[in-house]
Amino acid sequence: MRISRVDQLPCLLLFLSIAAGLQTVSSDTDPQNAGALRSLMNQWQNTPPSWGKSDDPCGTWEGVQCTNSKVTALKLSTMGLKGTLSGDLGQLTQLQSLDLSYNTDLGGSLTRNIGNLKQLTTLILAGCSFTGNIPNELGNLSLLYFVALNSNKFSGPIPASLGSLSQLYWLDLGDNQLSGTLPVSTSSSPGLDQLVKTKHFHFNKNQLSGRIPEKLFSSNMTLIHILFDNNQFTGNIPASIGSVLSLEVLRLDKNALTGPVPSNISNLVSVNELNLANNQLIGSLPDLSGMSSLNYVDLSNNTFAISEVPTWISQLQTLTVLAIESGEIQGPLPTQLFSLPQLQQVLLKNNRLNGSLNFGNTTSPQLQLIDLQNNDISDIKQASQYQNALILLGNPICSSTDTNTNYCRPQQTLKVYSTSHARCGSQSCPADQSLSPQCICAYPYEGILVFRAPFFRDLSNSTTFQSLETNLWQNLTIPPGTVSLQNLFFNSENYLQVQLQLFPSTGLYFNRSEIQRLGFELSNQLFKPPPIFGPYYFIASRYPFPVDSKKSISAGLIAGVAVGCAVLILGLVGVGIYAFRQKKRAERAMELSKPFVSWAPSGKDTEGAPQLKGARWFSYDELKKCTNNFSDSNEIGSGGYGKVYRGMLPNGQIVAIKRAQQGSMQGGLEFKTEIELLSRVHHKNLVALVGFSFEQGERMLVYEFVPNGTLREAFTGKNGFQLDWKRRLRIALGSARGLAYLHDLANPPIIHRDVKSANILLDENLTAKVADFGLSKLVSDIEKGHVSTQVKGTLGYLDPEYYMTQQLTDKSDVYSFGVVMLELITAKQPIEKGKYIVREVRMLLNKNDEGHYGLMEIMDPTIRNATNLIGFGRFVELAMQCVQESAVDRPTMNELVKEIETILQNDGINTNTNSASSSATDFGITNGVPRHPYNDPLSKKDISSNAFEYSGGISFSANVEPK
Repeated sequence: MRISRVDQLPCLLLFLSIAAGLQTVSSDTDPQNAGALRSLMNQWQNTPPSWGKSDDPCGTWEGVQCTNSKVTALKLSTMGLKGTLSGDLGQLTQLQSLDLSYNTDLGGSLTRNIGNLKQLTTLILAGCSFTGNIPNELGNLSLLYFVALNSNKFSGPIPASLGSLSQLYWLDLGDNQLSGTLPVSTSSSPGLDQLVKTKHFHFNKNQLSGRIPEKLFSSNMTLIHILFDNNQFTGNIPASIGSVLSLEVLRLDKNALTGPVPSNISNLVSVNELNLANNQLIGSLPDLSGMSSLNYVDLSNNTFAISEVPTWISQLQTLTVLAIESGEIQGPLPTQLFSLPQLQQVLLKNNRLNGSLNFGNTTSPQLQLIDLQNNDISDIKQASQYQNALILLGNPICSSTDTNTNYCRPQQTLKVYSTSHARCGSQSCPADQSLSPQCICAYPYEGILVFRAPFFRDLSNSTTFQSLETNLWQNLTIPPGTVSLQNLFFNSENYLQVQLQLFPSTGLYFNRSEIQRLGFELSNQLFKPPPIFGPYYFIASRYPFPVDSKKSISAGLIAGVAVGCAVLILGLVGVGIYAFRQKKRAERAMELSKPFVSWAPSGKDTEGAPQLKGARWFSYDELKKCTNNFSDSNEIGSGGYGKVYRGMLPNGQIVAIKRAQQGSMQGGLEFKTEIELLSRVHHKNLVALVGFSFEQGERMLVYEFVPNGTLREAFTGKNGFQLDWKRRLRIALGSARGLAYLHDLANPPIIHRDVKSANILLDENLTAKVADFGLSKLVSDIEKGHVSTQVKGTLGYLDPEYYMTQQLTDKSDVYSFGVVMLELITAKQPIEKGKYIVREVRMLLNKNDEGHYGLMEIMDPTIRNATNLIGFGRFVELAMQCVQESAVDRPTMNELVKEIETILQNDGINTNTNSASSSATDFGITNGVPRHPYNDPLSKKDISSNAFEYSGGISFSANVEPK
């Protein structure tokens, strides 16, 4: 039922007002999924207030995200959930992301039904209270990429089945009660040694024991962090660890390891932190002279043999902390040590150092502490060169001089950084609130930020920690001045602990969506601290959400409406006023629903307001707020059309906002076309339109945020990752599927007209999404196979037949896609140094060369030397079929999809696995015989373009490759 006029009878208005307040029932959510969520709700206390208020979780339940009526994400970080995890979770068979982090009262055993979640890629249960064994069924989830089970109470062994997770990138099992040995593969069982794509082994703070298996490590691995500290490992350090050349952090401290340090450990030239302290290692101190990236080294408290001061300690120019306490080293310290440019601390107490302590002519400006307690130092030379903390207690020099000398005192207090509140004076807040750096009392989102292997030990350096504050507010998209760091210290595990407070930008509280977003970004390692802070984790405190008062308000409204009805019946004046106000409100609502009344500011006809399906209209002020007034820090792309900004909607969704500059080349018609097309098409390989704005002379499109940028950027390495051959095949398949959908399944069919690598975006799983529909054309049934139109596109990708005939067909997209396929092989621009990629490949092509088809010299070096280029020859043949001069000789996109699927399936790969605006040119055709666009010399006008690169990626690495 709907209102067709604004001046309906008052009683009808009253009835509709009451009806609008009643709970609506919808069947949008898959019934099985809805039932599973209700089961979870019944198991939990403190669920978000929106849960249970509707029978459509996909539409209204906070933290629930859906695709095609199926739940694909549950993001409920820091909600204060209490209870256990129901086995009905396994009914959410399309779930891809599960984040229940920082719900400290959520516990019990982890249900074995989690093994039914075959689409799961992200599992985050950090900071909860789960107990019992980690279920073996976790190993069934072949798509798992990110696993964070740290800071729980899990016990028992690490399941060997985890070795089956071939896509795993992040494995954090730290801070639990796990026991037993590390599983490696056998003829009948998988093991952790098979995780060759995994970058992070975080097993610290458990009760793991036995030897670290020699088989665990190999040169095939890509690990960057090995955190095995604070366990009960015994035996030798395996020599195989020296073959993992990608390592950046190695912590084996606080175990019971014995034997000598493997000599090949010096091969680890990328290691920034090496911590072998507090074991029972023997033999000589290791030679670390080859570790040219080493910042922090700690070899303290072992049983090394007596040795002279190693020469490498004064040669490592990157060294920030040198710690060899109780290391049995003897002799004088080399003067050069104190002049190392990055040196901050020298911790060498309880050794046999003797002679004079000579600071030389220069000391490092960053040097803050030298602790040489309990050695045999008898003299100091050039002490004036160093004015910071020096501790010589227990040396002969302190028995022969005045014991009140500063360096003979047992402890010297070092200054520790904290965010300044100096300008707030004596201002205070209520006991349950905190004072922000902007001197505003509020309820912050707070917790402990723990850095497990920082490359420094100086806690007084304001530049270091202000850079952390800046990274926090920039990465988490919160305003400057809303981040507070307090109570910095190194705990007993030698981790840096920081009390973190994040304050709301307005008001006293964050809303639930903001808390869910902040929790997910911190638990999923989307926040990237400065590299010197190393790997981290965050444990949030429970957030004090305001008491929900919606129920009482709703009841009050209903009572008020009832009283109003009596008044309306008794008083005609009241009826008139009510009807007048309702009419004004309806007129305002109608105005907002038709924001295109002034579509063409100059009065030009743009064929009316766009026909929308599923995209919402945003006001200018909404988009201004979610981009922090279109701040430069949120800019992620720019070009001739305008700029693209990263923004966050009030519900926590990250979006990319494309804002046209004044005088943009794109007219109102093209703007309207892109809105209509994007709102009509829905496919996982097409970028999704969230909404748009046309207000105050501004034209803006709001897209889903695609974090890994464009395919073109991926070729250059700008995005921080490399594309191996299989990834390239999956990207080709995804892009082809998106275009095939436009050609064959969209109604009416759509021709993209500007297919190129800069218009193919890569999401967090490197799934391809075709973007930029500004030049697309609809093909109606009456247009027999082609559309006669003005030629537009991007030179290099442009179909020559379309260029010469001005007749556009879906085969024009096929030609452009063929050029993209050649880019996937060569990583070269279509036109580079005057050479056209199609012509170059055609000249070099040699089918007798089974390995590379004669293309070795122009292939991308990333794949040139790969040993298994599956289906490479067939892929080249397909690309060359796509770029045939005549459209009739080219395959359709649907045929291409089937061919690429066959290539992947022949190698046993699951083809269902997920793995800017236009820079196009308007090509005016002159009178006379049309020239071929690539055979004749190119004019400067043709070659240049107003490039506008939309990239969802931002300046830090977006492959959620947390370091």
